[in-house]
Amino acid sequence: MDHAADAHRTDLMTITRFVLNEQSKYPESRGDFTILLSHIVLGCKFVCSAVNKAGLAKLIGLAGETNIQGEEQKKLDVLSNDVFVKALVSSGRTSVLVSEEDEEATFVEPSKRGKYCVVFDPLDGSSNIDCGVSIGTIFGIYTLDHTNEPTTEDVLKPGNEMVAAGYCMYGSSCMLVLSTGTGVHGFTLDPSLGEFILTHPDIKIPKKGNIYSVNEGNAQNWDGPTTKYVEKCKFPKDGSPAKSLRYVGSMVADVHRTLLYGGIFLYPADKKSPNGKLRVLYEVFPMSFLMEQAGGQAFTGQKRALDLVPEKIHERSPIFLGSYDDVEEIKALYAEA
Repeated sequence: MDHAADAHRTDLMTITRFVLNEQSKYPESRGDFTILLSHIVLGCKFVCSAVNKAGLAKLIGLAGETNIQGEEQKKLDVLSNDVFVKALVSSGRTSVLVSEEDEEATFVEPSKRGKYCVVFDPLDGSSNIDCGVSIGTIFGIYTLDHTNEPTTEDVLKPGNEMVAAGYCMYGSSCMLVLSTGTGVHGFTLDPSLGEFILTHPDIKIPKKGNIYSVNEGNAQNWDGPTTKYVEKCKFPKDGSPAKSLRYVGSMVADVHRTLLYGGIFLYPADKKSPNGKLRVLYEVFPMSFLMEQAGGQAFTGQKRALDLVPEKIHERSPIFLGSYDDVEEIKALYAEA
Protein backbone atom coordinates (compact mmCIF):
# COMPACT_ATOMS: atom_id res chain seq x y z
CA MET A 1 0.00 0.00 0.00
CA ASP A 2 1.17 3.49 -0.80
CA HIS A 3 0.57 5.21 2.55
CA ALA A 4 1.76 8.60 1.29
CA ALA A 5 -0.78 8.56 -1.52
CA ASP A 6 -3.54 7.43 0.85
CA ALA A 7 -2.67 10.17 3.32
CA HIS A 8 -2.86 12.71 0.50
CA ARG A 9 -6.37 11.52 -0.35
CA THR A 10 -7.57 12.57 3.10
CA ASP A 11 -6.37 16.13 2.48
CA LEU A 12 -8.78 16.60 -0.40
CA MET A 13 -11.04 19.61 -0.77
CA THR A 14 -14.47 18.02 -0.47
CA ILE A 15 -17.59 20.01 -1.30
CA THR A 16 -18.52 20.10 2.41
CA ARG A 17 -15.12 21.48 3.37
CA PHE A 18 -15.27 23.97 0.49
CA VAL A 19 -18.70 25.28 1.53
CA LEU A 20 -17.67 25.50 5.20
CA ASN A 21 -14.59 27.51 4.14
CA GLU A 22 -16.88 29.87 2.20
CA GLN A 23 -19.21 30.10 5.19
CA SER A 24 -16.33 31.17 7.47
CA LYS A 25 -15.96 34.33 5.36
CA TYR A 26 -19.35 35.46 6.67
CA PRO A 27 -19.15 35.72 10.47
CA GLU A 28 -22.91 36.33 10.74
CA SER A 29 -23.67 33.07 8.91
CA ARG A 30 -25.62 30.46 10.88
CA GLY A 31 -24.83 27.60 8.53
CA ASP A 32 -28.35 27.32 7.06
CA PHE A 33 -27.09 27.53 3.50
CA THR A 34 -24.42 24.90 4.23
CA ILE A 35 -27.07 22.53 5.58
CA LEU A 36 -29.34 23.14 2.57
CA LEU A 37 -26.47 22.45 0.17
CA SER A 38 -25.52 19.24 1.96
CA HIS A 39 -29.08 17.98 1.42
CA ILE A 40 -28.90 18.86 -2.29
CA VAL A 41 -25.56 17.00 -2.50
CA LEU A 42 -27.10 13.95 -0.84
CA GLY A 43 -29.95 14.04 -3.36
CA CYS A 44 -27.42 14.18 -6.21
CA LYS A 45 -25.53 11.17 -4.83
CA PHE A 46 -28.73 9.20 -4.52
CA VAL A 47 -29.87 10.01 -8.06
CA CYS A 48 -26.37 9.26 -9.41
CA SER A 49 -26.55 5.83 -7.83
CA ALA A 50 -30.07 5.26 -9.20
CA VAL A 51 -29.04 6.39 -12.71
CA ASN A 52 -26.09 3.98 -12.67
CA LYS A 53 -28.37 1.10 -11.73
CA ALA A 54 -31.31 2.13 -13.91
CA GLY A 55 -30.91 -0.55 -16.56
CA LEU A 56 -30.51 -3.30 -13.99
CA ALA A 57 -33.24 -2.15 -11.64
CA LYS A 58 -35.81 -1.89 -14.44
CA LEU A 59 -36.23 1.75 -13.59
CA ILE A 60 -36.01 2.60 -17.26
CA GLY A 61 -39.26 2.95 -19.12
CA LEU A 62 -42.40 4.96 -18.62
CA ALA A 63 -44.08 5.37 -15.28
CA GLY A 64 -47.33 5.83 -17.15
CA GLU A 65 -48.11 9.36 -16.01
CA THR A 66 -47.59 12.59 -17.93
CA ASN A 67 -45.99 15.56 -16.19
CA ILE A 68 -47.01 19.21 -16.30
CA GLN A 69 -45.00 19.77 -19.52
CA GLY A 70 -46.91 17.02 -21.34
CA GLU A 71 -43.81 14.81 -21.39
CA GLU A 72 -44.40 11.18 -20.52
CA GLN A 73 -42.69 10.60 -17.20
CA LYS A 74 -39.90 8.11 -16.87
CA LYS A 75 -39.66 6.08 -13.69
CA LEU A 76 -36.34 7.73 -12.91
CA ASP A 77 -37.92 11.20 -13.23
CA VAL A 78 -40.49 10.27 -10.63
CA LEU A 79 -37.88 8.79 -8.31
CA SER A 80 -35.52 11.76 -8.68
CA ASN A 81 -38.32 14.21 -7.99
CA ASP A 82 -39.32 12.35 -4.83
CA VAL A 83 -35.71 12.23 -3.67
CA PHE A 84 -35.12 15.96 -4.08
CA VAL A 85 -38.45 17.05 -2.61
CA LYS A 86 -37.87 14.87 0.47
CA ALA A 87 -34.22 15.95 0.81
CA LEU A 88 -35.11 19.65 0.55
CA VAL A 89 -38.07 19.48 2.93
CA SER A 90 -36.14 17.47 5.52
CA SER A 91 -33.32 20.02 5.50
CA GLY A 92 -35.62 22.33 7.44
CA ARG A 93 -34.19 25.24 5.46
CA THR A 94 -36.72 25.66 2.63
CA SER A 95 -40.18 27.22 2.30
CA VAL A 96 -41.07 26.96 -1.39
CA LEU A 97 -40.00 24.29 -3.90
CA VAL A 98 -40.65 24.41 -7.63
CA SER A 99 -39.95 21.24 -9.62
CA GLU A 100 -40.27 20.65 -13.34
CA GLU A 101 -42.24 17.52 -12.52
CA ASP A 102 -44.91 19.17 -10.33
CA GLU A 103 -47.65 21.38 -11.70
CA GLU A 104 -47.88 23.48 -8.54
CA ALA A 105 -45.21 24.81 -6.21
CA THR A 106 -44.68 22.82 -2.99
CA PHE A 107 -45.06 24.80 0.24
CA VAL A 108 -43.19 23.29 3.16
CA GLU A 109 -45.17 22.76 6.37
CA PRO A 110 -44.54 25.53 8.96
CA SER A 111 -42.57 23.33 11.41
CA LYS A 112 -39.94 22.55 8.74
CA ARG A 113 -39.70 25.93 7.05
CA GLY A 114 -36.52 27.90 6.44
CA LYS A 115 -35.42 30.98 4.57
CA TYR A 116 -34.68 29.50 1.14
CA CYS A 117 -36.72 28.73 -1.98
CA VAL A 118 -35.35 26.11 -4.37
CA VAL A 119 -36.26 25.72 -8.05
CA PHE A 120 -35.06 22.55 -9.78
CA ASP A 121 -35.31 20.13 -12.66
CA PRO A 122 -34.71 16.79 -10.92
CA LEU A 123 -33.69 14.90 -14.06
CA ASP A 124 -33.01 16.95 -17.16
CA GLY A 125 -32.58 15.08 -20.45
CA SER A 126 -34.37 12.01 -19.15
CA SER A 127 -35.45 10.95 -22.66
CA ASN A 128 -31.76 10.04 -23.05
CA ILE A 129 -31.75 7.54 -20.16
CA ASP A 130 -32.43 4.52 -22.33
CA CYS A 131 -29.33 5.10 -24.45
CA GLY A 132 -26.88 5.94 -21.68
CA VAL A 133 -26.30 9.59 -22.63
CA SER A 134 -25.44 12.11 -19.89
CA ILE A 135 -28.37 13.51 -17.94
CA GLY A 136 -28.44 15.79 -14.93
CA THR A 137 -30.13 17.76 -12.15
CA ILE A 138 -30.33 21.57 -12.35
CA PHE A 139 -31.10 23.81 -9.35
CA GLY A 140 -31.31 27.45 -8.33
CA ILE A 141 -31.70 28.96 -4.85
CA TYR A 142 -33.48 32.15 -3.78
CA THR A 143 -33.68 33.71 -0.32
CA LEU A 144 -37.04 34.36 1.27
CA ASP A 145 -36.98 38.02 2.29
CA HIS A 146 -39.95 38.08 4.68
CA THR A 147 -41.47 36.04 7.50
CA ASN A 148 -45.05 35.98 6.20
CA GLU A 149 -46.79 32.96 4.69
CA PRO A 150 -44.76 31.93 1.58
CA THR A 151 -46.46 32.25 -1.82
CA THR A 152 -45.60 31.52 -5.46
CA GLU A 153 -44.52 35.18 -5.74
CA ASP A 154 -41.47 34.30 -3.64
CA VAL A 155 -39.96 32.41 -6.59
CA LEU A 156 -41.25 34.62 -9.42
CA LYS A 157 -38.16 36.79 -9.22
CA PRO A 158 -35.51 37.66 -11.80
CA GLY A 159 -32.51 35.34 -12.03
CA ASN A 160 -30.19 38.12 -10.87
CA GLU A 161 -31.69 37.66 -7.38
CA MET A 162 -30.60 34.02 -7.12
CA VAL A 163 -28.03 33.44 -4.40
CA ALA A 164 -26.71 30.17 -5.84
CA ALA A 165 -27.16 27.83 -8.77
CA GLY A 166 -25.68 24.61 -10.04
CA TYR A 167 -26.15 21.32 -11.79
CA CYS A 168 -25.07 17.75 -11.27
CA MET A 169 -24.24 15.76 -14.38
CA TYR A 170 -24.56 11.98 -14.34
CA GLY A 171 -22.25 10.86 -17.13
CA SER A 172 -18.93 9.06 -17.50
CA SER A 173 -18.23 10.66 -14.13
CA CYS A 174 -20.66 12.33 -11.75
CA MET A 175 -19.84 16.02 -11.57
CA LEU A 176 -21.43 18.81 -9.56
CA VAL A 177 -20.88 22.37 -10.78
CA LEU A 178 -21.78 25.11 -8.31
CA SER A 179 -21.71 28.87 -7.94
CA THR A 180 -22.63 30.83 -4.84
CA GLY A 181 -21.99 34.12 -6.61
CA THR A 182 -18.20 34.11 -6.27
CA GLY A 183 -17.09 32.14 -9.33
CA VAL A 184 -17.88 28.63 -10.56
CA HIS A 185 -16.37 25.46 -9.12
CA GLY A 186 -16.61 21.84 -10.28
CA PHE A 187 -16.59 18.81 -7.98
CA THR A 188 -16.28 15.20 -9.14
CA LEU A 189 -17.75 12.31 -7.17
CA ASP A 190 -15.10 9.88 -5.95
CA PRO A 191 -17.16 6.67 -5.77
CA SER A 192 -14.69 4.98 -3.42
CA LEU A 193 -15.12 7.77 -0.85
CA GLY A 194 -18.68 8.77 -1.68
CA GLU A 195 -17.47 12.38 -1.63
CA PHE A 196 -17.51 15.19 -4.18
CA ILE A 197 -13.92 16.41 -4.58
CA LEU A 198 -12.93 19.84 -5.97
CA THR A 199 -11.41 19.02 -9.38
CA HIS A 200 -12.22 22.17 -11.37
CA PRO A 201 -11.60 25.25 -9.20
CA ASP A 202 -12.68 28.65 -10.53
CA ILE A 203 -13.93 27.61 -13.99
CA LYS A 204 -13.60 30.34 -16.61
CA ILE A 205 -15.23 29.92 -20.02
CA PRO A 206 -12.95 30.81 -22.97
CA LYS A 207 -13.75 34.30 -24.35
CA LYS A 208 -14.52 32.77 -27.75
CA GLY A 209 -15.14 29.17 -28.74
CA ASN A 210 -15.20 27.09 -31.92
CA ILE A 211 -18.29 25.00 -31.12
CA TYR A 212 -21.96 25.82 -31.61
CA SER A 213 -24.71 23.69 -30.11
CA VAL A 214 -28.28 23.76 -31.43
CA ASN A 215 -31.00 21.41 -32.66
CA GLU A 216 -30.64 21.96 -36.41
CA GLY A 217 -33.75 19.85 -37.00
CA ASN A 218 -35.75 22.98 -36.10
CA ALA A 219 -33.94 25.18 -38.65
CA GLN A 220 -36.94 25.62 -40.96
CA ASN A 221 -38.84 27.28 -38.09
CA TRP A 222 -36.11 29.66 -36.88
CA ASP A 223 -36.22 33.44 -37.02
CA GLY A 224 -33.82 35.54 -39.13
CA PRO A 225 -31.06 36.30 -36.58
CA THR A 226 -30.70 32.64 -35.50
CA THR A 227 -30.65 31.46 -39.13
CA LYS A 228 -28.00 34.07 -39.99
CA TYR A 229 -25.88 33.20 -36.96
CA VAL A 230 -25.86 29.45 -37.66
CA GLU A 231 -25.10 30.14 -41.33
CA LYS A 232 -22.16 32.27 -40.18
CA CYS A 233 -20.94 29.42 -37.93
CA LYS A 234 -20.91 27.04 -40.90
CA PHE A 235 -19.84 29.39 -43.69
CA PRO A 236 -17.79 32.23 -42.14
CA LYS A 237 -17.23 35.12 -44.56
CA ASP A 238 -14.20 36.55 -42.74
CA GLY A 239 -11.79 33.71 -43.53
CA SER A 240 -11.99 32.20 -40.02
CA PRO A 241 -12.50 28.42 -39.73
CA ALA A 242 -16.07 27.09 -39.51
CA LYS A 243 -17.33 26.16 -36.04
CA SER A 244 -17.96 22.53 -35.12
CA LEU A 245 -21.50 21.42 -34.29
CA ARG A 246 -21.99 19.43 -31.07
CA TYR A 247 -25.51 18.72 -29.79
CA VAL A 248 -26.37 16.09 -27.21
CA GLY A 249 -29.98 17.12 -26.59
CA SER A 250 -29.44 17.02 -22.85
CA MET A 251 -29.11 20.60 -21.58
CA VAL A 252 -26.76 19.73 -18.73
CA ALA A 253 -24.34 17.92 -21.05
CA ASP A 254 -24.42 20.64 -23.72
CA VAL A 255 -23.98 23.49 -21.23
CA HIS A 256 -21.24 21.60 -19.36
CA ARG A 257 -19.23 21.17 -22.54
CA THR A 258 -19.83 24.83 -23.47
CA LEU A 259 -18.64 25.95 -20.03
CA LEU A 260 -15.40 23.95 -20.23
CA TYR A 261 -14.53 24.27 -23.94
CA GLY A 262 -16.23 27.53 -24.89
CA GLY A 263 -18.62 28.22 -27.73
CA ILE A 264 -22.35 28.87 -27.72
CA PHE A 265 -25.48 26.92 -26.81
CA LEU A 266 -28.69 28.05 -28.53
CA TYR A 267 -32.30 27.11 -27.93
CA PRO A 268 -34.11 29.84 -29.88
CA ALA A 269 -37.80 30.55 -30.18
CA ASP A 270 -39.28 29.20 -33.41
CA LYS A 271 -42.63 28.85 -35.14
CA LYS A 272 -43.44 25.68 -33.19
CA SER A 273 -42.35 27.13 -29.83
CA PRO A 274 -42.74 30.92 -30.07
CA ASN A 275 -41.63 31.33 -26.44
CA GLY A 276 -38.73 28.90 -26.72
CA LYS A 277 -38.70 25.47 -25.12
CA LEU A 278 -36.55 25.75 -22.00
CA ARG A 279 -38.08 26.72 -18.67
CA VAL A 280 -37.01 30.04 -17.16
CA LEU A 281 -36.85 29.24 -13.45
CA TYR A 282 -35.02 25.94 -13.31
CA GLU A 283 -33.18 25.71 -16.66
CA VAL A 284 -32.52 29.18 -18.11
CA PHE A 285 -31.79 31.02 -14.84
CA PRO A 286 -29.39 28.55 -13.16
CA MET A 287 -27.39 27.98 -16.38
CA SER A 288 -27.29 31.72 -17.13
CA PHE A 289 -26.13 32.41 -13.56
CA LEU A 290 -23.28 29.91 -13.97
CA MET A 291 -22.31 31.27 -17.41
CA GLU A 292 -22.08 34.85 -16.16
CA GLN A 293 -20.12 33.77 -13.09
CA ALA A 294 -17.65 31.99 -15.40
CA GLY A 295 -17.18 35.10 -17.56
CA GLY A 296 -19.69 34.26 -20.30
CA GLN A 297 -23.06 35.74 -21.24
CA ALA A 298 -26.68 34.63 -21.49
CA PHE A 299 -29.20 36.38 -23.75
CA THR A 300 -32.87 35.72 -24.57
CA GLY A 301 -32.99 37.37 -28.00
CA GLN A 302 -34.30 40.52 -26.31
CA LYS A 303 -32.43 41.06 -23.06
CA ARG A 304 -29.96 39.65 -20.54
CA ALA A 305 -31.46 36.33 -19.44
CA LEU A 306 -31.06 36.99 -15.69
CA ASP A 307 -33.14 40.18 -16.00
CA LEU A 308 -36.27 38.28 -17.06
CA VAL A 309 -39.11 38.45 -14.54
CA PRO A 310 -41.17 35.24 -14.82
CA GLU A 311 -44.94 35.48 -14.38
CA LYS A 312 -45.59 31.73 -14.13
CA ILE A 313 -43.49 29.02 -12.49
CA HIS A 314 -43.23 26.92 -15.67
CA GLU A 315 -42.70 29.85 -18.04
CA ARG A 316 -40.42 29.28 -21.05
CA SER A 317 -37.88 31.46 -22.82
CA PRO A 318 -35.48 31.35 -25.76
CA ILE A 319 -31.83 31.23 -24.65
CA PHE A 320 -28.40 31.88 -26.15
CA LEU A 321 -25.55 31.31 -23.73
CA GLY A 322 -21.81 30.70 -23.76
CA SER A 323 -18.56 32.50 -24.54
CA TYR A 324 -18.70 36.29 -24.21
CA ASP A 325 -17.68 37.10 -27.81
CA ASP A 326 -19.93 34.44 -29.36
CA VAL A 327 -23.00 35.75 -27.53
CA GLU A 328 -22.02 39.31 -28.52
CA GLU A 329 -22.31 38.23 -32.17
CA ILE A 330 -25.85 36.91 -31.79
CA LYS A 331 -26.80 40.03 -29.80
CA ALA A 332 -25.60 42.18 -32.70
CA LEU A 333 -27.74 40.18 -35.16
CA TYR A 334 -30.84 40.65 -32.99
CA ALA A 335 -30.08 44.36 -32.64
CA GLU A 336 -30.09 44.67 -36.46
CA ALA A 337 -33.32 42.67 -36.88
